[in-house]
Amino acid sequence: MFLTISLSQLVSFKNVVLISGVLRIALILYSEWHDAHSVVKYTDVDYRVFSDAAYFIANPSLSNRAQGPLGELLRVGEYLQSPYSRATYRYTPLLAVLLTPNEWLHPSFGKYLFAACDIFAGVLMYKLLISVILPHADKTAREDNTTHHNKQLEAKSINRRATFLVAVHLLNPLVFTISTRGSSEAVLSLFVLSTLYSALRGRWNSAAILLGLSTHWKVYPFIYGVACLGVISSETGMPSDLRRYVRSFLQWRILKFVLVSASTFAALGMMMYLIWGYPFLHESYLYHLHRLDHRHNFSPYFYLIYLSYPSTSSPLDLVNIPAWQRLLRSPLTSFVPQMVLSIGTGLLFGRRKVDLVFAWFIQTAVFVVFNKVCTSQYFLWYTLFLPLLIPKLHTSVARGLLYLLIWAGTQALWLSEAYRLEFLGQNVFYSLWFRSLIYVVGNCCVLACIVNDYYA
Repeated sequence: MFLTISLSQLVSFKNVVLISGVLRIALILYSEWHDAHSVVKYTDVDYRVFSDAAYFIANPSLSNRAQGPLGELLRVGEYLQSPYSRATYRYTPLLAVLLTPNEWLHPSFGKYLFAACDIFAGVLMYKLLISVILPHADKTAREDNTTHHNKQLEAKSINRRATFLVAVHLLNPLVFTISTRGSSEAVLSLFVLSTLYSALRGRWNSAAILLGLSTHWKVYPFIYGVACLGVISSETGMPSDLRRYVRSFLQWRILKFVLVSASTFAALGMMMYLIWGYPFLHESYLYHLHRLDHRHNFSPYFYLIYLSYPSTSSPLDLVNIPAWQRLLRSPLTSFVPQMVLSIGTGLLFGRRKVDLVFAWFIQTAVFVVFNKVCTSQYFLWYTLFLPLLIPKLHTSVARGLLYLLIWAGTQALWLSEAYRLEFLGQNVFYSLWFRSLIYVVGNCCVLACIVNDYYA
């Protein structure tokens, strides 16, 4: 009995949070020592980019002014500098502003901030699990067990399961290494989970504002708006035919959600433009439309871009290249199937509030799989929803392990060939591209099985 009580106290949610926090602090301290003594750095290259951008923000210079109309009019450009003076900084200026304490407090401030966002995201997950996800998943059992004693047992069971699911996320090496290495994905994850939290609780105004903020931070969360609109429209009744389905989107509550979300995004963008000008628009948004990334990554598009990558940026040469190469290089080559699948799955699955987690997971997964650039940190975009989705999947442990094996196995297969290209200098582009195709097929198979398990 004493052992049971001790184990129950040991795996409490507070202890999971404490262990997760200590682990992240230890890794950040280790990263400082490791970076000082090793040629291969623990810290992500992106963190150096963020830190340099924060340096330009925090250190005024007449040769590096903010270029926006408001900056010129009010002369704030002499005091507020441009983060885009740092080459390859292609993020919102808010990130650089957020990391300015790197300059006057501690160089690892940003890492601690990202780690804290990890922890807060875990707290939001826990709240969603105990208040929305698990109670709904256990609805039948709750109706059958109406006694006070059974309700107490049920509450304890929900707390234990919620703690376990959040622990799987917070103690996931992919999660804590990415944040402690200095990737900013944890901030976006917190924004997205906050949006989901508001949506599942029916706080649509808050959800719209947070969705606008998330989309400003990084564009892809706008796809979640489609599923939100579907849920809002269905709250007045499920349409019986296509005409009523289309008309269900033409109601004030939906227009209000769109207006609030779009206004938040536009207001933040306008504020950034007024201060930092065209460099903000180009580096944060326009660059990604015409970006040509021929470096190898999980996406099979890399090889097509590599084969058609121009040896010169002369406009005349770009006009004279064959039509098929221009087609391969066009962003529409990847954006069209990616957007059709991401938005289409949102319309298909996002019709009930209880299905919102599932819809967002599928939308994000297909967005990442069919993105023209795909790296390991992008996996966080959809694995973020797994702790909230697992309780609703009707699958066995064996099947779940099989999905994990396929998901990880296709990555390992690709990484083994990428090693030969990156470190051994062998010409294995074609075989690496073929393994990228296997990665896509494997992920699509896992997604199809998850859809089947959800509706089983």
